[in-house]
Amino acid sequence: MQQNLAAGSWKGRTFGKNLAVNFGLVAIAAILFSLSFSSFASFWGWFPLAYVALVPLAVLVHRSNWGEVFFYGFLYGLTTYALHNYWLTGFHPLALLAVPLIYATYFLIVFPLLKLADRLLPNSGFVLQLAIWLAYEFFRTQLFLGYSYGIIGYTQYLFLPLVRLSSLTGVWGVSLLVAFPGFYLGNALKDGWGGLRAFVLRHRTAGFVWVGLMIGAVVFGLVTRVDYSESESWRVALIQQNSDPLAGGPPAYRRSLDVSTRLSSEALEQDSEIDVVVWSETSVVPPIDWHFRHRTSRDSFGIVDDLLEFLDGQTVPYIIGNASARLVRMEPGAEPERLDYNSVIVYEDGEFTEPYRKIHLVPFTEHFPYRSQLPGLYDLLVENGTNHWGKGDEYTVFELDGIRFSTPICFEDTFGYISREFVQRGAEVLVNLTNDLWSKSVAASMQHMQMAVFRATENKRSMVRSTNGGMTNIIDPNGRITQMIDPFEEGYLIGDVPIYTKGETLYTAWGDWFAWVTVAAALLGIAASLVVSITRANRDEL
Repeated sequence: MQQNLAAGSWKGRTFGKNLAVNFGLVAIAAILFSLSFSSFASFWGWFPLAYVALVPLAVLVHRSNWGEVFFYGFLYGLTTYALHNYWLTGFHPLALLAVPLIYATYFLIVFPLLKLADRLLPNSGFVLQLAIWLAYEFFRTQLFLGYSYGIIGYTQYLFLPLVRLSSLTGVWGVSLLVAFPGFYLGNALKDGWGGLRAFVLRHRTAGFVWVGLMIGAVVFGLVTRVDYSESESWRVALIQQNSDPLAGGPPAYRRSLDVSTRLSSEALEQDSEIDVVVWSETSVVPPIDWHFRHRTSRDSFGIVDDLLEFLDGQTVPYIIGNASARLVRMEPGAEPERLDYNSVIVYEDGEFTEPYRKIHLVPFTEHFPYRSQLPGLYDLLVENGTNHWGKGDEYTVFELDGIRFSTPICFEDTFGYISREFVQRGAEVLVNLTNDLWSKSVAASMQHMQMAVFRATENKRSMVRSTNGGMTNIIDPNGRITQMIDPFEEGYLIGDVPIYTKGETLYTAWGDWFAWVTVAAALLGIAASLVVSITRANRDEL
């Protein structure tokens, strides 16, 4: 009996120790991942940490049994995204619950797949784990819930020679090079420090291949750096009004307009060579054309009328973030209803262009296509003040003085395919209009900007960002941030934007081809490993 009690006590201590170690691995993995990006600890982020951020994850997957791996996957996703996207509380407290829960659910699937690779390929499972991770990164940017924050390649936005690899592979090739050391070292350490040397010696070829690819990617980035010194430039004034026009109704609309017009006048008075003035996303909330024609609101019409009076006295074009509205039949035979869009319009020589209407809307907060299936959730979202915009369907390319440009709105510059579509249609400059002021977080604005750097390098086109709070800046075709204004301050940025249009990158031509290669590699790798494992098991039974 005493022996049984002693054995039970020993098992209890072992279980407790394993639990503590595994929880510690979750915490370390989440912290390393979060600190790799802009965070509460460093607004610029500590990008070298990304190379080891997945080490504790790989060790945790190996240590977990099949009954535990689902739980630890859920816990990792929940913890990591609560830390990484802590600023979501600035939008709504429920947002900080919703996004981590979504990613916790994703990792309920990803962790078991990583475990399967570890079990099927005990010696070289890190290769298959890498492919699974990259496939997960790509798939989570797709469809309604598509969300690009946290793609591990984006941590490298300051390491420009490596970032320029994106002109071939998109961000996915950079993610591969950043994630590889995590799975490689994680597998080397999965049985403790004692197996590290033997593992590295046994898999030195894979290590050398990674070193070679890293060197090759950096050299590629250095030799493909474009020289735009002889290119035409576009002198812009970017207005940062440090006011959220969507928070507060007509008084907020008025305040945003007053600050924007005042700062624009100051910028033009300072520099008479300015070619265009750019205002941020929804810097003017009332739909200009709608209220001028219908005059359904005295307050909104007054704001629109004052804006038109201001613009009539201007000698340069304006790019303005504005809601637009039109009558749409929601159902066949039904009466037309007003539908609002998150849009951009261009004002030149006394006239407005047709608007560009945002195509990729933010899930839940701007777009919820399941109203009929989930009416209760839809009503809850509306009651909590979310905007449900109409979805645009045209990749608009504007033109001013012979310069062709497109205007991805806010969240849209986090997706490579959108900027690529604009460039394929002739855009020479990408002009992003953003409202990130709601986050009340520099880290949130910086995480957003990190992704914009890749849109420039993927297509070798300049990126201009005009935001109402941060980060307002100019990014050249090499991914270099040439100018940036301090966040969360009223002000304006005057600068020259290179108009570089030579050649077409492989990414612009082929899009996310590399991501699909990794998806195929993951699927084929899992299938082949299962076939080999089953065949071996059947042979051993004979």
